[in-house]
Amino acid sequence: MSDAIENLNLAMQRAMAGRPKVGGFPYFAETLRRAGVTRNFWSLPSCQSLYLTQQGPVVMQGTPLVSGMADVPPFDRNALITALRADQAGASTFPEFLMAAWKAGVVSYDVDFAARTCTYHGASGEKYVEAYPAADV
Repeated sequence: MSDAIENLNLAMQRAMAGRPKVGGFPYFAETLRRAGVTRNFWSLPSCQSLYLTQQGPVVMQGTPLVSGMADVPPFDRNALITALRADQAGASTFPEFLMAAWKAGVVSYDVDFAARTCTYHGASGEKYVEAYPAADV
């Protein structure tokens, strides 16, 4: 196991252990930032995640949301915001959030840990940017 993978694994374990149910993402993100993670790129519906870290890039393959061919849903900003608010309120799991984002037409998103922003992208170039607050870790 590389230093980058080991560091990311430990940071994710710390983040999940201390993450509050409501408003958990800022805590998770700050824990990763302090561990040297600078960016995180997600591809939906494949659920492939690329982490850029100070020790080197790490890719993580999750369980895809669809298999075979599928139509890409149209980008629906309001549905995405609804999915975000449910996640922020602790009313959905991360897999449920990913599926809701996909159904809202999100094909990728990236997290900039230094700027504390998440940018969600649609297939036709649409995007929605949301800042998240700093968290005490």
